[in-house]
Amino acid sequence: MDFDLIVRGGTLPDGKVADIGIVGETIAAIGPRLQGEARGEIDARGNLVSPPFVDPHFHMDATLSYGIPRINASGTLLEGIALWGELKPLLTHEAVRDRALAYCDWAVSMGLLAIRSHVDVCDDRLLAVEALLDVKKTVAPYIDLQLVAFPQEGLYRSPTALKNTIRALDMGVDIVGGIPHFERTMADGTRSVTELCEIAAKRGLMVDMHCDETDDPLSRHIEQLAYETQRLGLQGRVAGSHLTSMHSMDNYYVSKLLPLIAEAGVSAIPNPLINIMLQGRHDTFPKRRGLTRVKEMLALGIRVGWGQDCVLDPWYSLGTADMLDVAFMGLHVAQMSSPADMARCFDMVTNVNAAIMGLDHLGLALGKRASLVVLDAGNPIEAVRLRPERLCVIARGKVVAERTRQETRLSISGRPAQVNRRHKTT
Repeated sequence: MDFDLIVRGGTLPDGKVADIGIVGETIAAIGPRLQGEARGEIDARGNLVSPPFVDPHFHMDATLSYGIPRINASGTLLEGIALWGELKPLLTHEAVRDRALAYCDWAVSMGLLAIRSHVDVCDDRLLAVEALLDVKKTVAPYIDLQLVAFPQEGLYRSPTALKNTIRALDMGVDIVGGIPHFERTMADGTRSVTELCEIAAKRGLMVDMHCDETDDPLSRHIEQLAYETQRLGLQGRVAGSHLTSMHSMDNYYVSKLLPLIAEAGVSAIPNPLINIMLQGRHDTFPKRRGLTRVKEMLALGIRVGWGQDCVLDPWYSLGTADMLDVAFMGLHVAQMSSPADMARCFDMVTNVNAAIMGLDHLGLALGKRASLVVLDAGNPIEAVRLRPERLCVIARGKVVAERTRQETRLSISGRPAQVNRRHKTT
C-alpha cells in the first residue's frame, strides 16, 4: 500500500509500538513496520504518538487581552466579569480576530487541534461573534473550532441577551450556552436553564453551560440542567462547565446529585487552572480550592474532561495553550496520583474531551482523521510529568508544526555531557 505520509515507530498511548500510514486526511493503516512507499516519513521512534489535544472550554473572544484596559486587581471572578464589561466597548472586529488567530497559532504549536470557545452575545453589535465566525473559517483546515452562544451578563439580567443568543445561533454559532448562577435570583437562574435547553432541543443543538461557578453551596443549577437534559431528550449533548459550588455542598446532597448527572448523561468540564485561581477568594482558612468532585464523578461513570478556560485575559494572567499544563494541575488538585489516574488525566485532554465535543473523527484508529502529535515522552504519564516538546504536529494529514528536541549540555566533571529528564523505569 502506498501512503502520503508514514509516522514510523512511535509508541501509542496503550504502549504498543507501531507505524501509522496516512492517505490524504485519513489514517489508512496502523501496524508494525508498514510496507509501502510514502511521499514523506516522520521518525517517531522512542517517542509518544498521541491523538491531538482538545480543549472543550475556552474564551477566545477575550484571549491575549491581558492588561486592557487594566489588570484584575482582586483576582476574583466578579472583577474579571466587570473588567470584561469595560473592555467590550473597546473591541474591534480586527482586534478580536487577530488575537484569536494568534492564539490558534499557539494552539497548533502545542498540538491543540480542537477548541470549544464561548463567545459573549451581550454586546448588541455581536462583533465578537462575527469575528470568531471568521476565525472559524480561517482555521478550519487545521483546527476544529466550535462556538458557544454565551450570554455572559445573564440571559435575563442583560436586557437583550435572549434576543442576541437567538441571533448568534442564526448566524451559525454551534452550541447553546448560559450562566444561570449570574442571574439576579436563583429562580431566574433555574428559568434560564429551562429556556436555553428548550432552544437547544428545538434546534437540535448541543448545550454547554457555565454552571455554579461560585463558592455558594446553594447554587445548584446543575440539578436543573440534568433534569432538563432528560426531559428534553438531550442525553449525550449537554455539558456543565466549572461546577465549582460542588466543592462546598454537603455530602448528603451530592450523594443524590451525582447519580442524577450520571443518569442524564451530562458531561462535566472543570477548569483547574482557573478554578483554583478564582475560587475561595473570600476564604481565610481552611481555604477552598475551587475544583468540583472529579474523582467522585469518574467513579459513577460521568464523563469528565479538563478545560483550559482562559489565557492572558481579564480572568487569568498566565497560560500557554498547553493542555498538558491543564492536566498537570488537575491531577494535583484532584489528587489523581495513581498510575491509572495519571494516565487518565492524559486521556481527559485528548480522547475524552473529543467525545464531549462530539468529535468522533478524532483518535488513533483506522478511518479516523489523520490529526496527531509526536511528543518527546515515552508514555502518557511521562507526558503529563514533563509537558514535553511537541516534536511534530500533523493536522488532516499535513505537518503543521515541527520542533527539534532540546538537549541541555552539562559542564560538570564526572557527569554526563547531556541531561534529559525523561526517565526509564526498570
